[in-house]
Amino acid sequence: MSLTNFPGGSSTSPAPLPKVTMPALAEMKRQGKPISALTSYDYATSRLVDEAGIDLILVGDSLAMVVLGHDNTLAVTVDEMLHHTRAVRRAVRRALVVADMPFGSYHGAISDAVGNAVRFIKEAGAEAVKIEGPRFDLVRALSEAEIPVVAHLGLTPQSVHRMGGYRVQARTAAAAEQLRQDSHALAESGAGLLVLEGVPREVAAQITAELSIPTIGIGAGPDCDGQILVFHDLLNMTFAPPAKFVRRYADAASLIRNAVEHYREDVEHRAFPSDEESYHLPEAARRALAPEASDQPKVTQIRKI
Repeated sequence: MSLTNFPGGSSTSPAPLPKVTMPALAEMKRQGKPISALTSYDYATSRLVDEAGIDLILVGDSLAMVVLGHDNTLAVTVDEMLHHTRAVRRAVRRALVVADMPFGSYHGAISDAVGNAVRFIKEAGAEAVKIEGPRFDLVRALSEAEIPVVAHLGLTPQSVHRMGGYRVQARTAAAAEQLRQDSHALAESGAGLLVLEGVPREVAAQITAELSIPTIGIGAGPDCDGQILVFHDLLNMTFAPPAKFVRRYADAASLIRNAVEHYREDVEHRAFPSDEESYHLPEAARRALAPEASDQPKVTQIRKI
């Protein structure tokens, strides 16, 4: 199957899996079925992630770091996020596609934030947007505009400067209670999903048990309704020590580096491309370019005396 062709309507093709929607994720919570989620930022990766059966794909603002090389998530722009969301959406057939709204795109007037969110739905094909922090009025406005919302509490990377770094949150009883209250308020405001990042397991477990909407954990323990990781963390492609909650399932960095080194060596030793990997002229064309020796004009040799 080529990169640009999806399985068609052949009678031998397996039946497509049902499209994942926000109500479908809520039903998974009710049935106690864990939700799998992963970030993705481009067409090819998203095809593989979707075909692997992941339920939710987040076009995360983490692309600022793992794709664009910034130190944190703050630098990525709306246009850059739209660009990557479009690429992901073209690849995905089953998973729910959620787009992170980047820093600055929803921190001013609510009307401006709703306008930016509309762009992610209308121009990029996202099926929900994710915003960080206890922004109840904004969640309510987005919900009224028919835009599904994924909320995000705990360690919120866009608040890295206020938090003084990437630190575990809600480590006191008072902070845990505030997080719990904020979670309930976001659900009541219309959020359809809640990401809990960098919080103690016990806090996440309590919130998950109390909320009617699904929770997705990252560094929040195993009791959430689902889990999410950054794709590049999963495959050892972040060039940095992993966080405590990261499990590396493969070493794509070594695989890619070794493959590229092998290619370079083959080029340097003229082992690539081989004759079998080369195109050839038809016989008639070869003869036209290189006539037989008998067809060449004879050169008279002068014998020296």
